[in-house]
Order: sequence, then structure tokens, then C-alpha cells
Amino acid sequence: MRILLIFLILFFFQNCSFDNKSGIWKSESNVVNKKDDEFYQFEDLITTKSSFSREINIKDDFSFKLPDLIESKEWTDIFYNRYNNSGNFKYTALYNKYFRSNKITKYKVDNYILYENDNIISSDQNGNINIYSLNNEKKISSFNFYKKKFKKNIKKLNLIVENRIIYVSDNLGYLYSFDYTNNKILWAKNFKIPFRSNLKIFKNKLILSNQNNDLYYINKNNGNILKLIPTEETIIKNKFINNISLDKNNTFYLNTFGSLYSIDNKKMRINWFINLNETANDDPSNLFFGNKLINSKEKIIVTTNYFTYVINSSTGTILYKKNFSSFVKPIIINNYLFLISKNDLLICLNLNNGEIVYSYDINEKISNFLNTKKKKVNLKKIMMINNQIFIFLKNSYLLVFNIEGNLEKIVKLPFKLNTQPILIEEKMIYFDFKNKISIIN
Repeated sequence: MRILLIFLILFFFQNCSFDNKSGIWKSESNVVNKKDDEFYQFEDLITTKSSFSREINIKDDFSFKLPDLIESKEWTDIFYNRYNNSGNFKYTALYNKYFRSNKITKYKVDNYILYENDNIISSDQNGNINIYSLNNEKKISSFNFYKKKFKKNIKKLNLIVENRIIYVSDNLGYLYSFDYTNNKILWAKNFKIPFRSNLKIFKNKLILSNQNNDLYYINKNNGNILKLIPTEETIIKNKFINNISLDKNNTFYLNTFGSLYSIDNKKMRINWFINLNETANDDPSNLFFGNKLINSKEKIIVTTNYFTYVINSSTGTILYKKNFSSFVKPIIINNYLFLISKNDLLICLNLNNGEIVYSYDINEKISNFLNTKKKKVNLKKIMMINNQIFIFLKNSYLLVFNIEGNLEKIVKLPFKLNTQPILIEEKMIYFDFKNKISIIN
């Protein structure tokens, strides 16, 4: 009887979390649905290759030089800017409830929101484009382009906004321009093939790609095709979405075949291209997975199935590659790359020489901070805010690391995090799971 009692006590403590009050390890089913994760196949495919898994401590005498804080006034691109790279944002960081709107839509909202002229721009799977005025604290417009015959179709809208005009592509093959101030369509085209990329604007050109990996240059004033550049098409469609980033003069385009292209935006001609799908040599039908492109100071960062590549943007030369890959879009601050590897390592990489400045196990950091048993968290986004590394979790917790990689704070957001958050005028803005706009100050 005594032995049985000891066994039961040991079993109880082994399976109990000493962190029940915080809930940091908790995964909510409506947040971390495996089928909704764009990388849900990723883990199974990459286990055949050895990935970097070592912790590296930062040197005692190492010091970072950080750029000035950015007080962003607008968010007109879903990835913040043409480079797909966010900056070092200024934020009040009090984590107080500042504002919460009424319900914006009854349909599932899309993952990204935009902000222009005190207006929050969002879309949903019914095809609605919703404009919410912060000045008036109400929804001032809701527009739906689609006719009754598309009522049952789930619409996946891709948005970008410039000077009160929203450009929209969708998974039905439509591309249109919408003046949200006057609530009217300026032009609309049906290209018949679903679009499958983010959108970019270069002067009078709208740049995007379809599911067949054709890259389009479109006249943004009338919707006419300026140039069509076909690239390799994949036999099997996967979860990876074509991604586009720009520098001052060029478009960088990563397609679902795993090829990275550089195109001169003025001449609309290919400068160079390389293929980064290392499995395509064995079998062309093998799926390619990757993350969003980012570029800075003549370097392009691409994370794929197995590796992180650092590429010279002028020549397409691979400067070096590292045997780790990232689930969430990394960030570049000055000449340092900050990313979260597939095995939850927070890694800082010196882009000038390819050396790892530090590498820390995020789950271990949380466990030590809370003095509790180590488990696994589900990550959503990484940002640099107030010279600190903010890591957003899918269960609406926020991890705050200092620049040297030490966990300093764990914050539970007052409203559950549904969409990707944006930082505007020192405030954090996102949609919660009740489709209400939440602003945290």
C-alpha cells in the first residue's frame, strides 16, 4: 500500500504543470490547428537532414549597435515595407487595454491588416473589404466585389494600399483597384488563373504572381499587363505561397518550385535566377517549402526546407548557407539576422561574416524563467520593439527578450491574438477571435 501511494504521488507531480496560473504552455485548439498551419507538412519532410540544434552563448564583450526607434505612421504593405523587413519599432509597452471596437465582420478575418490615414483596412473570407476609422471609432465602409455565383466560394484576398487606393488579387483570378474613400471600383480584370503571392508596388507598376508561377507587371492605373514573365511550374500544389520583395530597383521573386529570381523593375527583364530546392535534383515533383523573403543592404535572406541562405542581391551568388530554417519570417536589424529555427532556437547571425552570435532554446528559457517543467510553445511572429526582441505566441502570450537573447518578461495580452499584429504610433493593433479590433498601449 505504501509503495502504491509513493507511485501515485510521483506520477501526479511528473504530469502536473507548476505553471497553471500563467497558462504559457497552453495551446488553444482554434489557434494551433495543424491543418491551418502553412508549414504543417514541413516537420515531416525535414527530419531526413540534420539541423542545427546547439546552444551558443553570446560573448561577454559583445555589443550591438542598434538603429534609432521607428514610430510608424502607416502600414500599407502586409509585410510593412518593400523589403519585407520590419524595423526597430517604438512602443509604449504598458500592455494596457486601450481600445476595442465592435465586431467588424461575422466571417473569418484574413491574417494581415493594413493601416493608412487613421483607417484600419481588413478583409475576410467572404470577400469583404472593411474600412474602420479610428477617428470616428466605427466602420465607415464595407465593400464586396463578388457576385452571387461566388457566394459559396471562400475568397483569399491579397491586399496592398497606396494613397487611399486598395489593390486586390484573389484566388479566383480577379485583380482590381478599389478607391475606399469614394467606395468605388476604378478597374477590374479577370485573369482566369488564381493569384498566389503578396503584392508590391513600384512606381506605376503592380507586381504579383499566379499559382502557375507566372510573374506579372501590371499598370496600376488601368490593370493592363505590362509584362508577363513565366517561370517553372510545379506539378503538385503545396502550402507555400509565392513571395515577392523589392529593393530600390529590383524585384526578388521566390516561386513554389524553389527558384529565386531577380528582375529589373524598369526594364522588366531577368537579372539572374537560382534554384534553392535541393530535393528537385532527385525528384522534380518534390515539394518546396520556404518562408517570406527579406532583403537589406544587398543581401537577400531565404529560409527553405533545410537551410537559411544569405545571397548577394546584385549577382545571385550564395554567400553562405546555414543548416537551420525558420517557421516565422525573420528580421534584419543593421547587419544582424534574428530568427527562430524550426526547433525553437532563437538565433542571432552576423550577416557580414556568417558567424552565429548566439543561439538559445526558447522553451528552455521559458522553463527557467518560470521555474517549471520544459514544454513546447507555438510561435506566431518575431519583431524588434524598443531595442528588444518580441516573440508572439499563438496562444496570445508575448515573450520579451533583451537584444542579448535573455528572457526578461512574459506578458499575457489582454485580448486574444488572431491576426498578425502591427505597430502604429506606439500602439499595437490586431484583431481578436471575436473579430474585434484590439489596440494595446
